[in-house]
Amino acid sequence: MSITAERKAELIKQYATAEGDTGSPEVQVALLTERITNLTEHFKDHKKDNHSRRGLLALVSSRRSLLDYLKKKDEGRYSKLITALGIRR
Repeated sequence: MSITAERKAELIKQYATAEGDTGSPEVQVALLTERITNLTEHFKDHKKDNHSRRGLLALVSSRRSLLDYLKKKDEGRYSKLITALGIRR
């Protein structure tokens, strides 16, 4: 369910805006998207796991807030990110 260290480093390297960048909205949204995808797969087998579902809703809300911030700051970066991650909006 959690992200491996190698996968996390790969996502950070792919979406970082500068060297050593881990805090930009692009990186944070990419990591949240990976966690959301993993939890969605988890729910295919464990339909009644409502405790984890609450966590999933919190992750989706956090991602939505970051995406709203990024859209407000720079629409180009926002549109590039959602197409790269395959997020429908």
